Amino acid sequence: MKRRAFIRLVGGAAAAWPLTAGAQQLNVPLVGFLHLGSPQARTQRLAAFRQGLADNGYIDGHNVAIEYRWAEEQYERLPGLAADLVQRQVAVIATPLSTPAALAAKAATSTIPIAFGVTDDPVKLGLVASMNRPGGNATGVSNFGGGLGPKRLGLLHEALPQSSLIAVLRHPNSPIAESAVAELRTAAAAVGKTIEVFNARSSEEIDQAFAGLVQRKAGGLIVVPDTVFTTRLIQIITQSARHAVPAVFQDREWAQAGGLMSYGANAFDIYRQVGVYAGRILKGAQPANLPVEQATKFEFILNLQTAKIFGMEIPPTLSARADEVIE
Repeated sequence: MKRRAFIRLVGGAAAAWPLTAGAQQLNVPLVGFLHLGSPQARTQRLAAFRQGLADNGYIDGHNVAIEYRWAEEQYERLPGLAADLVQRQVAVIATPLSTPAALAAKAATSTIPIAFGVTDDPVKLGLVASMNRPGGNATGVSNFGGGLGPKRLGLLHEALPQSSLIAVLRHPNSPIAESAVAELRTAAAAVGKTIEVFNARSSEEIDQAFAGLVQRKAGGLIVVPDTVFTTRLIQIITQSARHAVPAVFQDREWAQAGGLMSYGANAFDIYRQVGVYAGRILKGAQPANLPVEQATKFEFILNLQTAKIFGMEIPPTLSARADEVIE
């Protein structure tokens, strides 16, 4: 009798265990991660995002789950991927340093919270009503990367004062493409330089753009921040060195990989901050009441090894202002 009772007890526990585990799984919040790019070469950035969640007590695979959706650089895939996350009823959608993904998420839902990281003014983009009082279902971090173009142009002008023509590489589908070029044209006119724009959407078009800017005898290059270009960082830097066209980029990864210089906010910190905001939202904070954070620390990285390859003499006043000099 005792043996039969024991078997019933064990059998009942075994039958109940999957239900209990399933119930526990249902209680784990789901974070949707939406990005225009691909996971390759973003391992460290993703670790920074997960660290931001962990700062609020959410550990991936333990008490939170992350659903990743990557558009693999295909802008047209973003609406469908955003809709899929909405259908999955995620608790929050995170879009670190992917402005197109943030816009796709905003278009897909007005109720699910969005934690974004964007490279332009989120008010101008239509993501929030104001920086201090977002007022809707989205908030996050802005590094105003698109608006930093004139600063990058100024640095390139100091390094290349004799160059009159500066090439600009942009992705024509980027939501910041037009405004970034307009700002650069104004800044270039102020220092007596001319801007010529080259569009690229793929590796082949990047090669074509370099062939064009070399033919036009461009003295320098500014790359408008875009996920497609970040994924092809090595290709762009290699082409820059091959054709002896000094370039300025958006963050330290480019200069560390061999680009001449970079100026912008730290990308890893942006990813971490988006993770922090996603964690705060999971804890019950309302995006409408969470002010948009603005990047306050911008880094100027100068690669003197690359300058030597180009045969450039970098003014001491420019080197002295660099946050980091690679020698």
